[in-house]
Amino acid sequence: MVSKADQELIDAATSVISDRYRNDWQEVGAAMRTRDGRIITGVNIDAYIGRIAVCAEAIAIGRAITEHGDHGIETIVAVRHPKPGEPGKIAVVSPCGICRELIHDYDAKARVIVPDQGQPPKVVSIGELLPNKYKRGSE
Repeated sequence: MVSKADQELIDAATSVISDRYRNDWQEVGAAMRTRDGRIITGVNIDAYIGRIAVCAEAIAIGRAITEHGDHGIETIVAVRHPKPGEPGKIAVVSPCGICRELIHDYDAKARVIVPDQGQPPKVVSIGELLPNKYKRGSE
């Protein structure tokens, strides 16, 4: 079950992708709350060459660091906007594997809002989404 503060993040991510949605270009929005309480949003950047695309979570993390300094990730969420004619509505999605790595690297105690198989979204730790994380050297 998500808290009022968690729902505020879902709403912020929904709002940013509603405002910035472009079919086949921007379809995912993210919102994160930094450990100092700021809410930062981002949308994915798609590209003709898929490997240079950047996820919405990475954009939000980058904006947070660039605009406010690295204050950690308290909670983060991503939502996906359906394509024209696709059934459904904007909904919470799980972060991809690369985003899981990035979130964990920037805050190993981050909370992540994820879908819950037809139930309302739930909150898990990034460690639950990425168990046995790779670490460099003697970390």
